[in-house]
Amino acid sequence: EVQLVESGGGSVQAGGSLRLSCAAFGYIYGSNCMGWFRQAPGKEREGVAVIYTSGTHTYYADSVKGRFTISQDNAKNTVYLRMNNLKPEDTAMYYCAFAWGGCGGRLYLTDGMNYWGKGALVTISS
Repeated sequence: EVQLVESGGGSVQAGGSLRLSCAAFGYIYGSNCMGWFRQAPGKEREGVAVIYTSGTHTYYADSVKGRFTISQDNAKNTVYLRMNNLKPEDTAMYYCAFAWGGCGGRLYLTDGMNYWGKGALVTISS
């Protein structure tokens, strides 16, 4: 069992920045896939960014490329999502997720992740 705890959500104006953190707890071994998904009101959950914890691969949704950066601290089993130039359409509940093994294709398959955090609310005002 892996537990995920998110922090760092909040409210900012458009153009602002936020950083989300996700700490993973439990018996975690090897390199795995961790990342961020989001769900806006009335919309389906979508992948935002994922990282293979070996540090070799990152994947981003087209809508956030160039604005969001996913990174990790393996010593702390923690991943971060730095969000710059935020837009009102980025408003959503952001969920951290974990999957055993690689990240191939997982950005687009929400049911491909094994564990989920409770979410962190991000609200961007215009």
